[in-house]
Amino acid sequence: MALSITIAVTNYDRTRALIDGRAAIEGCRATVLELEPEEMFHRALHYQEFDVAELSFSNFVSLTAEGNCPYLGIPVFPGRKFRHSGIFINTRSGIEKPQDLKGKIVGTPEYQVTAVTWVRGILEDEYGLKPTDMRWRWGGLQQAGRAQKTEFVPPEGLSLEPIPEGATLQEMLAAGEIDALVSPRSPACFDAGHADIRRLFPDYVEQEKAYFKRTGIFPIMHLVGIRKALVEANPWLPDSVFKAFEEAKALAMIEVAYNNIPRVTNPWMEAHTADARAVMGDDFWPYGFAANRGCIEAFLRYHYHQGLAARELSPQDLFVPSTLARSKI
Repeated sequence: MALSITIAVTNYDRTRALIDGRAAIEGCRATVLELEPEEMFHRALHYQEFDVAELSFSNFVSLTAEGNCPYLGIPVFPGRKFRHSGIFINTRSGIEKPQDLKGKIVGTPEYQVTAVTWVRGILEDEYGLKPTDMRWRWGGLQQAGRAQKTEFVPPEGLSLEPIPEGATLQEMLAAGEIDALVSPRSPACFDAGHADIRRLFPDYVEQEKAYFKRTGIFPIMHLVGIRKALVEANPWLPDSVFKAFEEAKALAMIEVAYNNIPRVTNPWMEAHTADARAVMGDDFWPYGFAANRGCIEAFLRYHYHQGLAARELSPQDLFVPSTLARSKI
């Protein structure tokens, strides 16, 4: 009898074959829910509503380091993004280059957010700017009253406070009440073309390509987790889930490279895909442990040194052992 499981993912091209059933999970009858990341992470980490779920990489590492994460990871990374594009500034704050962030007030939806962890690590590694060089404020980007998904006690020397009750980060950035914003989503004031709001790196695509060429890192934002109790009862399940996600991604890669009539609503998708392959290689969105080890090591270093993890983990600590290497024929 097939195992009934519930899966929560965001609707990406690389998960769509799981959602529509083209990529089946061996031995399972799956109910797949399409959710936005913020809702999915909240429901998974607070209530364990899903058997398999896309999870915040940062929250997962924090809970794993504490020894109380209800999920075990597999090296499938449906959410990735370069993050030079995610730093927004108010030009009235006198910020022109990364080093100008020193001493400034920087907003973030949550200090622990994966994207923001990557940005802080990049700012320190590439520009010599430590997290303690800035004053951090957290709160809702678009809606007031956002709560943190995991608890965090700021390390000594770090200035971190909530924004005022009823306020939002995008309003504060537009008003100049914060100097800069680091966020996975762009603020509405930027999207609306506010005269004072711009990206720190307007040429972020070129900056991100150069960063990849220097480091080989394509930042991981989300990984896939499986409820620990379910893995213990069904040790075959992680590999079945891994294979299904790999199949779904392979089908998506066919779509983005299709060279007759574009399957993706972008007239230059074929050229963009060729450009990505020229910079990053044929498999520019890799799954699996070996292909991502360097990226994972960098994130774990940032995460621990920024005070987000109770102990420093090794990459192998994050994943079900059977998924660390793939079988070959």
